[in-house]
This record gives sequence, structure tokens and C-alpha cells, in this order.
Amino acid sequence: MLVIVVLVLFPLLMAYSAASDLLTMTISNRVSIALVLGFAAVALASGMPLATLLTMHLACGAAVLVLTFALFAFGWIGGGDAKLAASTAVWLGWANLYEYGLAASILGAGLTLGILMLRKRDLPPLLATRAWAVRIHTAGNGVPYGIALAVAGLALYPETAAWLAAAHA
Repeated sequence: MLVIVVLVLFPLLMAYSAASDLLTMTISNRVSIALVLGFAAVALASGMPLATLLTMHLACGAAVLVLTFALFAFGWIGGGDAKLAASTAVWLGWANLYEYGLAASILGAGLTLGILMLRKRDLPPLLATRAWAVRIHTAGNGVPYGIALAVAGLALYPETAAWLAAAHA
């Protein structure tokens, strides 16, 4: 059962957060809370020592939360993005944090440039009737950066302690 939870929970929540950000430009606090609580449950069920859970994973998430809220305070990312990055960092841990930041930055830059380029063109008629597409296409609106955060997290997930523990279970 633990293997199924490890293989499904994180990817499902990442996909949901990306879709939610694309369609509504919001990422629910429930997603971030579910990620943190889900990791804690998986870690404890897999036998991870409580000290490791607290110092290595929750501390990593807390550090990312401090950093991303600074970015939020400057208006560079949304609050949902900050919380998603932090809760994703809990799953990835310190060992994958640099790669996560790098991957999310590269993917986010590509996403941003792509959206800026699309905004210079007329919205196709099929998409012009979709509120989410109009919102993203409108100049001055933000970029659903949660997509980049989710894809980066999913790309690194097979390198995490949770995934590796499930693979050896």
C-alpha cells in the first residue's frame, strides 16, 4: 500500500496544482498542506527517523518558504507558487534542491517567454471563448508558474528518498 501512495500521491498533487494554476491562476493551500502531510505520513510509514524528517525535509521546505516568500514580497511570484515550491521541497529534500531550483527556473523562463510570444498574436477563436486562455493571453496578467514548479518536481521525483524507499520495498 505504501508503494502505491508514494507512486500516486505526489504526482497527482503536482498535476492538480499545475492544472489549477493554468485554469484559475491559483493553487489551493490544501494542495500544499496535503503535500507536507502526505510526505510526513509516507516518511513515518516507511521508517524514516523523526529527526531526519524534521531536519532534512521539513527544514528544507521551511528554508524554501522563506526564500519564496521574499520573491512573493517583491511581486516576482505568486503566493501559491511560493507555498507549492516549499511543499515540493519537503518531498525533494536538500539533496535535490539545487536541481529543483535550476529546473524550475529554466522551465519557468521558457513558459514565460512562450506566453509573452503568444500574447503578441491573436488568440485562436477556439480559445477566445475559454476564460483561462483569455486570462493568460491578456498582457499584464501573471504567468502560471506553478506549471514549471510541478514539472520540475515531477522530473526529480524519481531521485527522492520517498521514491527510492518505495522502489526497494
